[in-house]
Amino acid sequence: MVRGELESRGADIESRANGSAPIGVFDSGIGGLTVVRELMRQLPNESIIYFGDTARVPYGPKSPETVIRYSREITSFLRDQGVKAVVVACNTATAHALPTLRQEFDLPIIGVIEPGSRAAARATRSGDIGVIGTYGTISSGAYERAIAAELPTANITVRACPLFVPLVEEGWLETDATRLVAHEYLGGLAGAIDTLVLGCTHYPLLKRVIGETVGRSVRLIDSAEETAAETAATLRAQGLEQGDASEPQYRFIASDLPEQFLRVGQRFLGQAIDSVETLTLG
Repeated sequence: MVRGELESRGADIESRANGSAPIGVFDSGIGGLTVVRELMRQLPNESIIYFGDTARVPYGPKSPETVIRYSREITSFLRDQGVKAVVVACNTATAHALPTLRQEFDLPIIGVIEPGSRAAARATRSGDIGVIGTYGTISSGAYERAIAAELPTANITVRACPLFVPLVEEGWLETDATRLVAHEYLGGLAGAIDTLVLGCTHYPLLKRVIGETVGRSVRLIDSAEETAAETAATLRAQGLEQGDASEPQYRFIASDLPEQFLRVGQRFLGQAIDSVETLTLG
């Protein structure tokens, strides 16, 4: 390693140690921006680098081995950008890759499944908990294991709702078609659960329709909110908070279709994205 590279690596280590480094966030596409939105709200002083793997989305139908490989590549990239922690804002990547990433990388790595599961275990009154997500997330059984670890007596019902993702990205948040799809997926849950985990980062944008379908008395658990809170707690515990009230910096990177990222991303983030970098991995 040449002198300049050594100095750069030393600066990265120093910035991580004093908390000024950014938080790295990645997802298979755009949906993880709901997590970024919550991080911005709960941690307004923190800078963020977001990587959306839009060239290889969706992760749900892919094998665990492939998802682990993709997740390892992205985490390596974020580490090399000098991030102080990584948030895996993809439920499928969390389900398949989180243990591997925590074993291989010397960084705090936060997934979206454990925070949402803990919140559901706290919120339920009857122990009847529902979980909705993509086929990959549901077939992994990760939410069932995580909820059972927190509340062994829980009665857990799961549903794969793959059509919710394209409906959200199309902007069909409260159309008749979306309500029809929601009824097909979730109609049987009305009266059967008192808590429902939104196990995909797209699903918070459908809260109104989902709530109408399962019943207003059902508590909806937004994993994005819970993951941001978990990230804040992790940074505090490890002394990695950004203490200065300096202006945070945000970078958005997509592996393909940056124009679509710009167009659709505002829907998830709740504000305009100025620019998107493009970087293809693998």
